[in-house]
Amino acid sequence: MTAIDDKYADFEALREQAVALRREGLSRRQIRDRIQVDNNDILNRLLEGEPAPEWTKRPNAKDDLRERARELRLQSLTYDQIQLELGCSKSSISLWVRDLPKPPKRTSEEASAIARRGWEATLRRRQQEREQTKRAAAESIGPMSERELFLLGVGLYWAEGGKSKPHNPQERLTFINSDRNMIDVFLAWLDLLDVARERLRYHVHIHETADITGAERFWAGVLGIDASRLSKTTVKRHNPKTNRQNVGEGYYGCLSIRVLQSADLYRRVEGWWCGIVGAALSSDQEERT
Repeated sequence: MTAIDDKYADFEALREQAVALRREGLSRRQIRDRIQVDNNDILNRLLEGEPAPEWTKRPNAKDDLRERARELRLQSLTYDQIQLELGCSKSSISLWVRDLPKPPKRTSEEASAIARRGWEATLRRRQQEREQTKRAAAESIGPMSERELFLLGVGLYWAEGGKSKPHNPQERLTFINSDRNMIDVFLAWLDLLDVARERLRYHVHIHETADITGAERFWAGVLGIDASRLSKTTVKRHNPKTNRQNVGEGYYGCLSIRVLQSADLYRRVEGWWCGIVGAALSSDQEERT
């Protein structure tokens, strides 16, 4: 017996008394007060193997995490590894698994493998959090009014569309982008403005190392037309010195949409954009005064 055990004349008799009280449905605090044991380590040993009564098991939002933490600890994972897997604090993990045996020391290879699995779990959890955030943000938008689509389209065009320059004073609507969603929104905006699809001309811009035919089929599918209706594709020369990332599967180049006879519409778009800027600045000034 240890020096602590010496404090109690008969440890086994004290254990029988504690177990009997536990089986009667008493909590740890009640047992501690009844048998006057103020040392948690001794109390743990007295009650070892005896489950807590159901009435002390209050529902808790972290019950599932606790059970998972205990499962992982029994698989010999460390606190750090369990934290990476579950994303909870080490203090909570310590509270949940302190009665379980410590994991054995591992070789460097085993430690590296466990660390890698832990990091992979963290990446999966972060990706799930990203997707959840994006879904919630998308759902918060709700239906869009025609005015909202109109203003969005003006801003979208002025950010991504072609603009008249002093060195190249061409007033016509030309929009080019690699994002099919941007293309879809731009087309919806043109529909709102009653721009007939017959006035639109499409052609693909893509690097020569890509699947040109596949890209033409892709953009034709986005537009809902036959690939033969696309104008001649613009093929860009490949520069081996450039470390390009837009390669491989999923790279379809950019789609250019040109609106025929659009000089007047271009001027109106420029005017609408100036109106949006003026309204935004005016609203900002009013809020500051």
